[in-house]
Amino acid sequence: MSSINLIDSFQEFKDFKNIDRPTVISVLEEVFRSMLRKRFGTDENCDVIVNPDNGDLEIWRTRTVMEDGFSEDDDLEIELADAHKIDPDLEVGDDFIEQITLESFGRRAILAARQTLVSKILELEKDEIFKNYKDRIGEIVTGEVYQVWKKETLVLDDEGNELILPKTEQIPADYFKKGDSVRAVVLKVDMMNANPKIIISRTAPAFLQRLFELEVPEVFDGLITIKNIVREPGERAKVAVESYDDRIDPVGACVGMKGSRIHGIVRELKNENIDVINFTNNISLYIQRALSPAKISSIKLDDETKRAAVYLKPDQVSLAIGRGGHNIKLAGKLTGYEIDVYREASEEDEDVDLDEFSDEIDSWIIDELKKVGLDTAKSVLALNVNELVKRTDLEEETIEEILGILRAEFE
Repeated sequence: MSSINLIDSFQEFKDFKNIDRPTVISVLEEVFRSMLRKRFGTDENCDVIVNPDNGDLEIWRTRTVMEDGFSEDDDLEIELADAHKIDPDLEVGDDFIEQITLESFGRRAILAARQTLVSKILELEKDEIFKNYKDRIGEIVTGEVYQVWKKETLVLDDEGNELILPKTEQIPADYFKKGDSVRAVVLKVDMMNANPKIIISRTAPAFLQRLFELEVPEVFDGLITIKNIVREPGERAKVAVESYDDRIDPVGACVGMKGSRIHGIVRELKNENIDVINFTNNISLYIQRALSPAKISSIKLDDETKRAAVYLKPDQVSLAIGRGGHNIKLAGKLTGYEIDVYREASEEDEDVDLDEFSDEIDSWIIDELKKVGLDTAKSVLALNVNELVKRTDLEEETIEEILGILRAEFE
């Protein structure tokens, strides 16, 4: 039996990842029973014994001894004369037990069985990987970059399982090369053409939450709860936290002494700016905290339309909006309110910097005005159209349009 290599590589089968030994033994037994059914028509009178330690196989077939000429089914019965050739002591009605060797099946059947065995084991392994990762959605995994493509990166975990990190799930500043270690969160798991497809992400809010659990013991222990997370990956994130223990300052605990705890998270996220704020059910206060670092003068809420009108001093408007509008966008996502920013009605002698109009006036026009010393709204309004045409290289039509925008600010 050992001369034919059906189970010579049993070691590779029983060491397959994620598959327990009894399952492998069961698969082996089923493959052999299938061979028996093909050859003898039934396997009901056969015992298949597989040694789980070394893969040794024994197959025993039992048939009932019948009087000569009375055997009706050679698969289940044997005539006395034939039985006596093997064991002269047998009598009618006894069990005739014989060992079936693998060689007796023929080489072609054995090779087909081996192919079936490998196929079933691989199928089982894929199912186990799928189930394992399906239960790990939302958890952080660490892997090694194996291959980098244009639209995705292939990462291998500690057991060699393939994980896909799409470009869309990477932080814009991420740059990977083969051999790099990468951390990400399991985003979703699907079966594609009988193969598990495991998608991981570094941009999902869950990744930031898991990093907080790793870096902040109070979050991991449940003393501090993360109520909500919103992100613009690689740019800015806002995290609302709450503590059920009055003795614990949730923001201070998350940031750490001199930012010691949050620095590790910021480095992992490629210097993403993380604002940690105290959660509150007071919507006005919540919005005020969400728009940090801007200081708000007043807020008007419309709970029906979920809109908030926020009034700020001119020098606070750009802080509230943030670079690229990220701050106000994230504050809106965090609080669930559409936030409209308004410059606070100012005193007569209060002026507004021209840069505050960058969303309405092209930057090159603002630069032209600054070149001639006009860097505030009132300094421009103090001059008439002709004077402005003489001082700058701007056309009369452009200047009239600018003046209209600036006047509307003080109306």
